[in-house]
Amino acid sequence: MKALVLAGGYPQIALIQELKRRGMTVLLADYNEAPVAKPYADKYYQVSTLDVAAVTEVAKQEKVDFLITACTDQALLTVAQVSEALGLPCYIDYQTALNVTNKSYMKEVFWKNGISTARYMVAAELSEEIINSFRYPCIVKPVDCNSSKGVKKVYSREELEEAFRMAVHYSRTNTAIVEEFIQGPEITVDVQVENGKAYVLSKAYSDKIPDEDKFVIYRTRYPIMEKDSVHEQIQKTAQQITDAFGLRDSMMLIQMICDGERIYVLEFSARTGGGVKYQLIKRVSGFDVIQAVVDLTLQKKPRVEIQPPETKFISNVFLYCKIGVFDRLEGFEELKQEGVITEYFLFKWKGAQMTGTSSSGDRIAGFTVQADTLEQLQENYNTAITRVKALDVEGNDILRHELLAPLVY
Repeated sequence: MKALVLAGGYPQIALIQELKRRGMTVLLADYNEAPVAKPYADKYYQVSTLDVAAVTEVAKQEKVDFLITACTDQALLTVAQVSEALGLPCYIDYQTALNVTNKSYMKEVFWKNGISTARYMVAAELSEEIINSFRYPCIVKPVDCNSSKGVKKVYSREELEEAFRMAVHYSRTNTAIVEEFIQGPEITVDVQVENGKAYVLSKAYSDKIPDEDKFVIYRTRYPIMEKDSVHEQIQKTAQQITDAFGLRDSMMLIQMICDGERIYVLEFSARTGGGVKYQLIKRVSGFDVIQAVVDLTLQKKPRVEIQPPETKFISNVFLYCKIGVFDRLEGFEELKQEGVITEYFLFKWKGAQMTGTSSSGDRIAGFTVQADTLEQLQENYNTAITRVKALDVEGNDILRHELLAPLVY
């Protein structure tokens, strides 16, 4: 069989390896010249995953048996659309994929089905009604974008106007959403839906960089330390979303805010969390979501059997750089050999131009620390963040160490 994988990021490496393990020929499409997954594929096409016509042409030309992706929203939408047009298998139909990548439609379904979410308004133009409807701060975001692109917290009318223009710019439909701000930690919940039943695989905190108006994730922390009633709400909400969107067999990522008593759904996707969330899920539940997405695409139903976590505490840490040309990492392999970190990951390639820290797509690398006590976890984390480096072509460390806040609960 021949598979066409869309997007060439770190999660797609695991996806390509899984497909090859099953004896398949693997093609890869991505808009970058040298994405990190490129060396793992049998053939590479430099094609944007958002270019439906170009992806369709590749699929036809290569006579692929199916298209597939993992851990990304927009590529999943293209996979669903092209698969439906060509009569190829996909675990989600195009209309459902479209619905779950549109925040406006999503919010409407939440309200109609009693799913707790923040108050919001959607528009293509900023009106006095919107400006006067919200207390500051509030959140502005594109209705159909991921990786925190165009998402901003604003404190005044002037900031709202600028953020709204930026959100509309990032939106493919030139539409933005404004919603009330809810104070509390963000929780990401990964779910596997089997025969319409939602199984919660992982619940973790998402820590954002210390920047008041941006929402860029730099760390995830497992487990979450919340009341039993909050855990019950999470399970109930996962099932409500499953029912409301008619999901039967699918993976699902839900992003929530918890104010200590109640959870509020920010948004959700019919996919696994990005970055290396697939690894965290396996470490805490034993469930392999990469295998699952392949099985579902091939119309096989994976069975959810949740296992105990490897350790009591696990954290994935994501690293960002100053502006420069990336050359190589330093210190990571030694830390892994010493047992300080469990694993590390490279998200960019040698020669990549680093342009700042505006979204999760700007992360350069990351690592995992884990332990059975919080004290040991903190010790491993503190050791790692002082020794890791990302060097530019002149040998300078361009890693933004100042973004790495203490790991506390």
